[in-house]
Amino acid sequence: MLSSNASAEPLISKTYGYFSIGGKTAEALDRELERRGPVTNATGHRHPGATEIKFGGEVTYLERGKQCSVGNVKVTLKTNLILPRWKNRRTADKNLRFIWDTLSADIKRHEERHAEIARTYARTLERDLHALRSASSCPELEKKVGAVTKRVLEAHDRDQMRFDRIESKNFDNRMMRLLKYRMGQNDG
Repeated sequence: MLSSNASAEPLISKTYGYFSIGGKTAEALDRELERRGPVTNATGHRHPGATEIKFGGEVTYLERGKQCSVGNVKVTLKTNLILPRWKNRRTADKNLRFIWDTLSADIKRHEERHAEIARTYARTLERDLHALRSASSCPELEKKVGAVTKRVLEAHDRDQMRFDRIESKNFDNRMMRLLKYRMGQNDG
């Protein structure tokens, strides 16, 4: 028989925030993204979008005799996707709107993937904390909880950075493919 903890899920929330940009040329849009985009902690630079990620939660401990075990685990994850909103879209040239729509969709897809990576690690953290074996004391078990949390969150950070490296390396090719694909859809 499974305990209720075995099927527990992290408490996950996702919100969206926006920053406005102007511009009536591709160059002006690029400058605006560089000037107004959110600054990320990881790079200290501005980006066309960002995902704020905050892990939290709590673990309770059960003392039985000379053993301490994990009681309840509740991992929380809050993600806030920060995306650009182009205020001149309605009055812009059709081709520029087409390019913007393609770029904007790719920025949103990219940030959604960051949130998805974080969700995967929130589930991993909750599962790994539940799987901890009892210890001879609660302070000893608390150290194990800290070590597991550190290991999982460091793996999360590495995966997020790896994703960004791959995405930035492939950006130009991906955008060209997306534009060609979308042009083909508009012709049909």
